[in-house]
Amino acid sequence: MTESAAKPRGAGLSADEFSAAVSAVTSAFGDPTRRDIYLFVRAGADGVTAAEVAERFDLHPNVARHHLEKLTAGGYLTVELARHETAGRPSKRYRAGELDTSLNFPPRRDDLLATLLARSLELLDPDQAATMAEEVGYDYGVAIAARMTPDTDDPAAGHRSVRAALATVADALTAHGFAAHAEASGGSLTIVSEQCPFGDAAKKYPHVVCSVDRGMIRGMLAGLYGETRPLFTESRPAGDDHCVARV
Repeated sequence: MTESAAKPRGAGLSADEFSAAVSAVTSAFGDPTRRDIYLFVRAGADGVTAAEVAERFDLHPNVARHHLEKLTAGGYLTVELARHETAGRPSKRYRAGELDTSLNFPPRRDDLLATLLARSLELLDPDQAATMAEEVGYDYGVAIAARMTPDTDDPAAGHRSVRAALATVADALTAHGFAAHAEASGGSLTIVSEQCPFGDAAKKYPHVVCSVDRGMIRGMLAGLYGETRPLFTESRPAGDDHCVARV
């Protein structure tokens, strides 16, 4: 038996990374109907609409749309607007994204590089470093939201309700290794992240690395719903059990 054959699929991952990887895959494909929908979308070269999925799988259109949005938030599908030849509201068409055949879920973070960058930022004034880190995270979050928003000149076409936007952000964070979910708590809506994909770097340089996370959340919410001011009330690097953002 070769060394590669003997090596377990999850070898090299920390416990947190493996847990986050399982969360990402389960969130996207834990539902058997969603798995079948994904395969159905991949088989269609021209993409599919929620109505087509609903008809194919005998689902209510809202249920079909929920499955498609879940897969889109995880990065497995992309969405665009399909223009009709006749009058009427354009429909969203969902297409399969590039398949990661290595099945490394979520994308691995290079701890050495993250530590190097965080320590470089430590040479700056702490407030300046945190501001820069949040700006980088914000821009990245906006870019993620853009991939989940139909390709259109209408800025309102892809916007969701705040509850739907938070659920989508949580799904996207899970795909990035945060094992996140959205919930209602204390009269507000929250995003709860149970893992951190940045590992030791977040513990050593929380004011920098956590600022990136906060920026990502703000950026995704801005792209999917509109500008918000989330309140970040708990942090794993600070000793809490979860990272919590309240909206």
